Amino acid sequence: MKPVEIFKALGNETRLQILEWLKDPEKHFTPQPAEVSDFEKSGVCVTQFHKKLDVTQSTASQHLSILHRAGLVTAKRHGKWTYYKRNEEAFQQLKEIIGNDI
Repeated sequence: MKPVEIFKALGNETRLQILEWLKDPEKHFTPQPAEVSDFEKSGVCVTQFHKKLDVTQSTASQHLSILHRAGLVTAKRHGKWTYYKRNEEAFQQLKEIIGNDI
């Protein structure tokens, strides 16, 4: 976990919004297909983000990729789609970094 990469990822309003939505996906996203319906287990499909953000799918994917490289979200493939969810362990580590190192 590189703090600089995390802070770069967090330095964008859209990515902060994505992380907020992922904190409670059932509240912010419509139900998904039956095979990946469990937000907690599978995450949220990239198509949900591009619709909710009102941006192209490639723009949504770029934001999610930055969050993934920073370790703030995990990604899982189901067929041709990628599903994302928050990496709560990374947020715990970030709290420790801020509390102890900064």
